[in-house]
Amino acid sequence: MDRATILLTLAGIPAWGVLIHLDPGLSPALGTAALAGWLCYALVVRGAMVRAGLSRWGWANGITLLRGLLVALMVPFLFASGSAGWLPILLGAAALALDGMDGPLARRSGLASPFGARFDMETDALTVLMLSALVAADGRVGAWVLSSGALRYLYVAAGEVWPALRRAPPPSFARKLVCVLQIAGLLVALMPILVPPWPAIVAGISLMMLFWSFGRDAWGLMRDQGMAESSAAPYLSDTGGV
Repeated sequence: MDRATILLTLAGIPAWGVLIHLDPGLSPALGTAALAGWLCYALVVRGAMVRAGLSRWGWANGITLLRGLLVALMVPFLFASGSAGWLPILLGAAALALDGMDGPLARRSGLASPFGARFDMETDALTVLMLSALVAADGRVGAWVLSSGALRYLYVAAGEVWPALRRAPPPSFARKLVCVLQIAGLLVALMPILVPPWPAIVAGISLMMLFWSFGRDAWGLMRDQGMAESSAAPYLSDTGGV
């Protein structure tokens, strides 16, 4: 286990203690399970890094790992009684803010790699999945909002049927922007001050943008099926993003 994983694990314990203090309705058992799950995720990522032949973890990957910890800390709010309140929104907003730091930091430090971009993308996908589940659990938006979190994984599954979708789509600022807007939209839909039907409207607009982004990538890749597959980073452009 590397130093970054150890330090973040130790930091997660008091962070969970603070959340329990702020919201006594949270389950200590679920919090412990969430931290254990995050630790397993960190170890899997570490193993993938070793298999990719990378010797340095770097601050950028550490920031991405911290984003994963913030997502793990949101898990108990899925089962809290009543409205989740502002705490998961603050955790999600912190994860979103950190999302704008890891990529530029990796490039400035000369440690940008397909592995780091894939790690960033999978953490984005987990963030969207968790936030969509929180919005659905809140009850003001229908279960259809879960498709926001499922879309990335459905895209990967579709690649098993249509191998063209395994290739890396071309770099796109629009793809990155849609990812940010999707996360921000789910955070807004989760806000307690928003009254129906506005949470559903915001979540619906965000979901339509996400459908457009995935649909555009899928259409482009299916149209150019003569291109070679990317063995280094399937389903992923080198610049990252969903």
